[in-house]
Amino acid sequence: MDTHGGVVAVDYGPEEAAMQAYLKEGERRAGMLGNRGPIRFATDGRLHPDILDAYWRCGFYIFEGVLQSAELTDIEADLHDILDRLPVKRDALVDHQGRPAIAVDCKAPTLLWSKPLGDPLGGTQLANGRHQVKMFEPKPRQDAPEDVVYLILGSLQFSEAALRVYGHPQLLAVAAAVNGADFVPFNEALFIKEPGLGASVAWHQDGVTHWDSADWHQGAHGFNFMAQLYGCTPANGVWVVPGSHKLGKVDIRAMVAEAGTERLPDAVPLVCKPGDVAITNRQAVHGSFANTSPDWRVTVNFGFHPRKSVLGVRGGGVHNAPAIYDAARIRERARVIGYAIDARRRRFPAETPFSYQPHVFAGETYCWDSAARATMKDYNLLDLSI
Repeated sequence: MDTHGGVVAVDYGPEEAAMQAYLKEGERRAGMLGNRGPIRFATDGRLHPDILDAYWRCGFYIFEGVLQSAELTDIEADLHDILDRLPVKRDALVDHQGRPAIAVDCKAPTLLWSKPLGDPLGGTQLANGRHQVKMFEPKPRQDAPEDVVYLILGSLQFSEAALRVYGHPQLLAVAAAVNGADFVPFNEALFIKEPGLGASVAWHQDGVTHWDSADWHQGAHGFNFMAQLYGCTPANGVWVVPGSHKLGKVDIRAMVAEAGTERLPDAVPLVCKPGDVAITNRQAVHGSFANTSPDWRVTVNFGFHPRKSVLGVRGGGVHNAPAIYDAARIRERARVIGYAIDARRRRFPAETPFSYQPHVFAGETYCWDSAARATMKDYNLLDLSI
């Protein structure tokens, strides 16, 4: 795939000059935060405390060079297959070759669509109304399709390469360092920001269940990993308001009103190279702008929670039906971690696989084979959404 396909004949119209200045200034401020570098461990094997300090200070961290070229090639091959199998349009049942399209037989929410360069969530009551303010929607080019897929949920059932990223031993070690050794899954997705078409995601905070809890803390709603296939730029990447994960529930309407624009002045972009992986606190105020740039962004997205934030909690209902998350539900959803670890072991045998403590304590082993693959369909009906 050509990730630099020439000049895209779209821009921010009357907002273009202000947007370009904002992108440049945001990148400058992001470079001053001191929250990026390779994954490092201390002599005792724990994640280096400097990384944890920077993560908790800023609410995000960029791990550089996590995924190597062979793994990126695997992900890209799966991406091409997925894009080739998408429905020809919203609500269609077939792909461009007339074959049954990907995900059309899924019961779980899977393909999310948007108008080109649109903001499908901002200012609506979707996702519990957490996207409070609508983003500016640039005018797409005349030959743009009517709708585009910008998000694919339950992505591990469609991409074994993404499943292997999910089982990355160093990333799972980071999850244990941040959320505890008994961390539990959240959900997984592919974000697709096509040049000149990719939708914006309005400013929001992810968490919905714990804002008023007596035991609320700065990590109560877990985090997301964002692995970058092609890298990301200020123009097509996620922006975060540093430190906002510590503030509790934020009035984003008031933030935008005070700024006089949705270009929040304190936000900074995640700037990544191919193979970099960002970790972002789900309580941080974050969002992204419509992709008028000439660059693709494809993000392998997956998150984890502290177990104590999930066990016995009634889910938020954003990603699937509300339910009480008991130990059996958590155990069933966490089997995907076991499958991912084994799938990665088979592809990268020189690595030392991660040892997921809940499976070790329970004496459970998982084998990634054809039978396991069959159980992955609609696995995201069991997502642990808080």
